[in-house]
Amino acid sequence: MSQGSFVPLPGTPESCWVASAPQTRYGRYERSDRADVAVIGGGIVGLTTAWLLTEAGYTVTLLEARSVGQQVTGRSTAKITAQHALVYRELIDRFGLERARLYAEANHSGVELVVALASKLQIDCDLVRKDAYAYTHRSQRMEAIEAEANAARDLGFDADIVAPAPLPFTTVGALRFANQAQFNPAQYLVGLAAAIADSGGRVFENARIDDIERLKGGNGWRVKLDRLHLDADHVVVATNIPIAAPKLFDVRLRPRCHTVLALRALPATAVDGMFIDIDDPSHSIRMGRDRDGPLLIVLGPSFTTGTDGDVAKRFQELEHWVRGNVPAGEVVWRWVNEDYDTHDRVPFAGELTKDARNMYVATGFNGWGISNGTAAAMLIADQVQELANPWSALYNPMRPLPPKGFNPGGDSQSIVDAIAEIAAGAGGVIERGEKKIAVWKEEDGTPHALSAACTHMGCTVTWNNADRTWDCPCHGSMFTCDGEVIHGPATDPLKPVKLPSRET
Repeated sequence: MSQGSFVPLPGTPESCWVASAPQTRYGRYERSDRADVAVIGGGIVGLTTAWLLTEAGYTVTLLEARSVGQQVTGRSTAKITAQHALVYRELIDRFGLERARLYAEANHSGVELVVALASKLQIDCDLVRKDAYAYTHRSQRMEAIEAEANAARDLGFDADIVAPAPLPFTTVGALRFANQAQFNPAQYLVGLAAAIADSGGRVFENARIDDIERLKGGNGWRVKLDRLHLDADHVVVATNIPIAAPKLFDVRLRPRCHTVLALRALPATAVDGMFIDIDDPSHSIRMGRDRDGPLLIVLGPSFTTGTDGDVAKRFQELEHWVRGNVPAGEVVWRWVNEDYDTHDRVPFAGELTKDARNMYVATGFNGWGISNGTAAAMLIADQVQELANPWSALYNPMRPLPPKGFNPGGDSQSIVDAIAEIAAGAGGVIERGEKKIAVWKEEDGTPHALSAACTHMGCTVTWNNADRTWDCPCHGSMFTCDGEVIHGPATDPLKPVKLPSRET
């Protein structure tokens, strides 16, 4: 199919978690103010940090650019687990047993805090305990699973090997972590935000920041929002990738996406547990539900953000895989989620000690943001309170740069020769001299034009033909079809431009 083709796909393009969560109606930030702590981002890190510090007696103001719980956390597969495919053997080999133990402890603590808060705050979020499995189809991969099981047990996990995995298709075996959990992350975050507001914290939505600057005299920070500001002693940048922070994380992180399908469950569909394939291409499977009943949630193989000109095909391939392996009904929901990888599989979280005292970041969760993000919030809350935390050195956001070329960037996959090649409902990038113009068309064929240069660092964006977004192949910024920022590192929208006159 041509780049400009519009591809109809089954299912509503929205996360089933977000669609099932209560609607939040927090106000806009309309008056400059101050707080002990400013938290930027209403996902798992931001809301958990805000809750912990509100409970500790700090005045906390949380600013969410869109709506609470609807971005990266609300679009995850929402496994609350310290089993991260095969990670512990690698961490022991890379860092040694004791530092690997810190990662294990941090993520186990993250799991247990989510479970505890859901219970304590009586958050209705479909949280249930489930075993987590890392499975394989290939007998030659059982050696890796056995090595991971030994590593996990050395680190204190209740881990064993089952053969085959309890799935409706053929597997050789799996590593099982007992007593993990799963939930609806959007419902959890909505409940957490309500608890923060009830405890005296302030939550604002549609509050996109422009910049963060040091206050005169070096005591604290000013968060700038259009003509307003929020001054704070501490600022927590809890966005998918740190925005407006003095330390650049672009070269430290690599953006990646996954396609996700939620299909109506049939009586024969049910799988008991949370499953991830350690083979390539990898698939992740768990059960969930929306307002109409049970769902099968399946996540497809990862790909670097903005480097695929046909994301719709990935959804088609994922549905084909499901139909060949698991009994399921119609596709009800579909979405794309993004995360960032680090070179050593450990997130960056904590204070930017040398560059920016009292500024804290959390990013690079390598696809495991529920447990890691909660652990990062616990770490940051301790650092704000000047309490010792054993995970600080491991998660240190100031640790050395990754090897050169870890994030090489990429080129737009949406170049077309003429606007006429772009179908109604689709988008593409045309080149006119040195200018690159991002053009998208409404269903009636009406064209709209934007600068194709990502407002972060100028890379040329790619049209996502499944979500109808403009995605940056360099650093992972995402924009709506009309150019508004979905999430950064960009903070400014794509600029409107005129269509070339001879082509309209």
